[in-house]
Amino acid sequence: MAYQFATYEKQGRIAVVTLNRPERMNALHPPAHFELHDIWNDFERDPEVWVGILTGAGAKAFSAGNDLKYTAEHGRGLVRAAESGFGGIVNRTGCVKPIIAAVNGYALGGGFEMALACDIIIAADHAQLGLPEVRVGLIAGAGGVHRLPRMIPHKIAMGYMLTGRHMTAHEAQRWGVVNAVVPLPDLMPTVMQWANDILACAPLSVRASKQAAMMGLGYPLDIALHMQYSETLTMLSSEDTVEGPRAFADKRPPQWQAR
Repeated sequence: MAYQFATYEKQGRIAVVTLNRPERMNALHPPAHFELHDIWNDFERDPEVWVGILTGAGAKAFSAGNDLKYTAEHGRGLVRAAESGFGGIVNRTGCVKPIIAAVNGYALGGGFEMALACDIIIAADHAQLGLPEVRVGLIAGAGGVHRLPRMIPHKIAMGYMLTGRHMTAHEAQRWGVVNAVVPLPDLMPTVMQWANDILACAPLSVRASKQAAMMGLGYPLDIALHMQYSETLTMLSSEDTVEGPRAFADKRPPQWQAR
């Protein structure tokens, strides 16, 4: 299916989603949200795709967030998204497949919130990230006010959120928001290497690890340790739990079945 505001390409086990409104710095409006909702639905449902990548078109912006021009033209009442939230991803807390953000430029407001909703962030060295909503009379309500304080020291998060200041890619890496910072020409090759490193692992184990880590965050450690996680149960009953040790003993690459 062709999309107007994003591109969706499957490269073997990897799905690459590219925000495609460079004339608006890849800022998103309602039609884009609904397209991305459909794209991420397909990503979750396709058993042949195991890793997702989110990036933006061009070299200037990953996404400048909400399309404020559209909001000004149409009013707040007509600005809405699907139940999966901004970019079809920020409320998608049940997705167990790993997603990598390739931040190729400005990631501001909803753009930063989409990146924060991903599991791994690789940023170009010229990128800037931030939640400037307070400067335009808004709030980082697409998860930013909740995710950022969970990821970095509370006072540091509050400093960024209450001033709307940007953080450089290197500052974001120092605070642990970004996994790696590379020159722009190396961005996608680096992201693909991360994706292939994930693909070398058992997909059901990856999904079980993500689900347990994310769900367990909301509970005290003693409770999280004893909870049952559906993806772990699926993993334990799969053929991959036999294949992994056997391949290790045979000194050969494993052939994952994901079932």
